[in-house]
Amino acid sequence: MVTTETLIGIIAEELRLSVQQVRNVISLSEEGNTVPFIARYRKEMTGALDEVQIREVLEKWSYLQNLEKRKEEVLRLIDEQGKLTEELKGAIQKAVKLQEVEDLYRPYRQKRRTKATIAKEKGLEPLAEWLFTCPMSPLPEEKAAAFMDPEKEVYTVDDALQGAKDIIAEQISDNAAIRQWIRTQTWNKGIIVSTAKEVEKDEKNVYEMYYQYEEPVHKIVPHRILALNRGEKENVLRISIQAPVADIIEYMKAQTIVNAQSKAAFYIIEAIEDGYKRLIEPSIERDIRNELTERAEERAIHIFAENLRNLLLQPPLKGKIVLGVDPAYRTGCKLAVVDETGKLLKIDVIYPHPPQSKMDEAREKMLRIIQEYGVQMVAVGNGTASRETEQFVADTLKQLPQEIFYLIVNEAGASVYSASDLARREFPDLQVEERSAVSIARRVQDPLAELVKIDPKSVGVGQYQHDVSQKKLEESLRFVVETVVNQVGVNVNTASVSLLQYVSGLSKSVSENIVKRREEQGKFKNRNELKTIPRLGAKTYEQCIGFLRIVDGNEPLDRTPIHPERYAEVKKLLQGIGFTADDIGSDALRRALQSIPIKETAETLGIGELTLKDIVDALIRPERDPRDELPKPLLRKDILKMEDLQKGMELEGTVRNVVDFGAFVDIGVKQDGLVHISKLSKRYVKHPLDVVAVGEVVKVWVESVDVSKGRISLSMLPLEQ
Repeated sequence: MVTTETLIGIIAEELRLSVQQVRNVISLSEEGNTVPFIARYRKEMTGALDEVQIREVLEKWSYLQNLEKRKEEVLRLIDEQGKLTEELKGAIQKAVKLQEVEDLYRPYRQKRRTKATIAKEKGLEPLAEWLFTCPMSPLPEEKAAAFMDPEKEVYTVDDALQGAKDIIAEQISDNAAIRQWIRTQTWNKGIIVSTAKEVEKDEKNVYEMYYQYEEPVHKIVPHRILALNRGEKENVLRISIQAPVADIIEYMKAQTIVNAQSKAAFYIIEAIEDGYKRLIEPSIERDIRNELTERAEERAIHIFAENLRNLLLQPPLKGKIVLGVDPAYRTGCKLAVVDETGKLLKIDVIYPHPPQSKMDEAREKMLRIIQEYGVQMVAVGNGTASRETEQFVADTLKQLPQEIFYLIVNEAGASVYSASDLARREFPDLQVEERSAVSIARRVQDPLAELVKIDPKSVGVGQYQHDVSQKKLEESLRFVVETVVNQVGVNVNTASVSLLQYVSGLSKSVSENIVKRREEQGKFKNRNELKTIPRLGAKTYEQCIGFLRIVDGNEPLDRTPIHPERYAEVKKLLQGIGFTADDIGSDALRRALQSIPIKETAETLGIGELTLKDIVDALIRPERDPRDELPKPLLRKDILKMEDLQKGMELEGTVRNVVDFGAFVDIGVKQDGLVHISKLSKRYVKHPLDVVAVGEVVKVWVESVDVSKGRISLSMLPLEQ
């Protein structure tokens, strides 16, 4: 069988990495190291591969291992039937895809009773084999007469010939090479066709463009595949693939008929046509539909993951006292004031909208709360009554002597969190809407810490997320959250269980134990104290500790992302240039470190250059947050109505979602506007993600507005006047 080294070589070639990089990643993973730990603290071994590259290596490794297991199983099953030839064995061993292995195994798979198996039971296999040789004589009808047997229900010559054709049809349809050729031809030349099935089920005409639609299989884009699949599932559409049938039949004839002059060729052609129509075509169509769906799902999951990554990396507005507003009509707007650390200070409710319409009372109460608690920022949720609430907030803030900005917060998932067990435990005495107001306020202060409390599928980014494999989606989104949390780092003295459980190596139960110990005994003073946490063993400690920060403890290095396994070398480095750990982050240390020769210093300390570069960076910027380098959220002072929009108007907006066909941008009116992919850039754009990201602030121009349908078309290209 294929050796481990061969598999490693395949992965290295496919991902354009060195064999050593792949070997080390696999080895590190099998030793129990997590992806974030490998990416951050084993750069010398991986050649500084990032988390995505490491995950790719491990996914390929898992696929190839499963492929090898399947090959072994298939070889065993065929061998047990006594049908394993050296040629077949070689073909199976050389296969690089699971589909190839299954095609080769197909003729030997135990089938349910088919037309061909029934014909074989009637003793017609020799007749099929004879026809296959395309003899010139005797005539097929004469040969078939010898197989007539009333006891086996072969009453006529036609019965015998039909049975032989059934056997030939199945044999041809099981031929791996023929199937692969047909699959490739259907992919390259086939047309996917959609027609209306039960139009009355499409009340909003969502699928109208697909009632009579066709497109080449190899050209159809992923989001259209998912739309067609959904339309088919809802019984609105009927989907099929039109293959190049004439070309396929000619190819099959060329591969199977050894003598076209033989009278037997007529029966083989009939078997070919039947085998294709009845056995191959439906199977290949299923294969191609599955592959199209798999590719479309991969793309949809990728887009969701990238959007989620950008959403989680939105810059926090640190050190602000925030008033969160959860808008509503009848039940009133819930208010929540949180201090700089996210601690709840005040809960209240106002009724500025119908049916109560207590506008003056609401304004007076909001102004009093802002002044009493020193509110520096107002966060308004974008749900029901958001537009009217924004108008109320904007007008109210104008009455203050100091300048206070507000911003609209995408509250997707806030209601999910507010009704969760987690929220009930955190705020047992609050109503659901009140908890939602707290969540809205905290999302401004630290989007990451708040969003990790919500199922990633509920955060309001992505497309067709309900139509893809939920298992794959969950795995991908969890990976994104883990990657972001570990890149940012976590303050172990303030982090919630929700945040801690995404830290490399930490489970939910260990995270709960950390929080319990903190609540019972007070703040952790150094990383070493975490070794006493129940169920946090030596391996878990090694994996998690570099990502956990202790900002005001008794070991200055614990503020940094430097792993304790390197503390001895770090202290030696500092001592060598005349500093101590207490000088971390100082200008004097920064200047001294910037002038050290990396290569020679790494050799002296006995560590790798990549590791030393990370250490130096951490000593210069000990509490660096990668989110701080991104543009801050768009703050507002005044409101804009949809009716105010004019063609050509220039605005700033925040990207709320990126999909295959463009980006949705919040420009401060109730409805997000769509920038179509063709309007994102002057240059060719392969995918909107190449140009924009969720949370990014962009300049846009209004192209058109349809108030009745609530549609706004935007462009990131200045409009020609």
